[in-house]
Amino acid sequence: MIDVSYVLAGALTGFVVGLTGVGGGAMMTPILLLFFNVAPVTAVATDLWFASITKLVAAKAHHKSGKIDWQIVKHLWSGSLPVAIITVALIHFGMKFQKVSWLTEAIGFLIVLTAIGLIASPLLLKRIRPQTDNTVAQPEAIKPKTTVFAGATLGLCVALTSVGAGALGSVLLMYLYPRRMQPHTLVASDIVHAIPLALVAGIGYAFTGMVDGHMLVSLLVGSLPAVLLGSLLATKLSSRLLQTSLALVLLMVGVRTLV
Repeated sequence: MIDVSYVLAGALTGFVVGLTGVGGGAMMTPILLLFFNVAPVTAVATDLWFASITKLVAAKAHHKSGKIDWQIVKHLWSGSLPVAIITVALIHFGMKFQKVSWLTEAIGFLIVLTAIGLIASPLLLKRIRPQTDNTVAQPEAIKPKTTVFAGATLGLCVALTSVGAGALGSVLLMYLYPRRMQPHTLVASDIVHAIPLALVAGIGYAFTGMVDGHMLVSLLVGSLPAVLLGSLLATKLSSRLLQTSLALVLLMVGVRTLV
């Protein structure tokens, strides 16, 4: 049966993901925890599948615009995918994930960190690329080791909490490549990187029976048309106001999750 409340939650999250590249884990996981009282492990596992499928639709729309930086995406994958696989394997074969009492706190901490990153991103950009206002600077060359390490960090966060691939990934890319990562390129590349990362982690959780299939279907019924709409609007609208509003909401949600 399709649950209308899950459909609405999926639609809201999908629209934000398509427009900004942010919100898959950072929005959906706390929504499932706080409003639907879903167990943390089920929320993480189901959200990973939700994020991968939703962002796949968004990626198709962004791919047509030619804004994806495939070099950076491939280096991120080199770090994030192996770490995600190892983390999920450890959980499956040894770590008693159901008894990890700090999981909810970890999710709350990452959500707060995500919100701070979104709010601070304009200040970050002013500090790390002040010269671009008056001069035309060449885009940065790829930083292989640093980018792979950034990917590994994101892989760990996403595999444990489903949070991080979107907003935290965006902040890391802005810091590493302030001239290369223009807004639309940042959104498109971040979305594409998150798809196999969430899928790899999601497959691992599926084998443990932690994914709620009925809930996932309802979420996707809402998110898939909404993410397509958001992706189409992404190249026409400035997403800064939405990102700031999202950051404030996430900050409140993160604090609520922690307390």
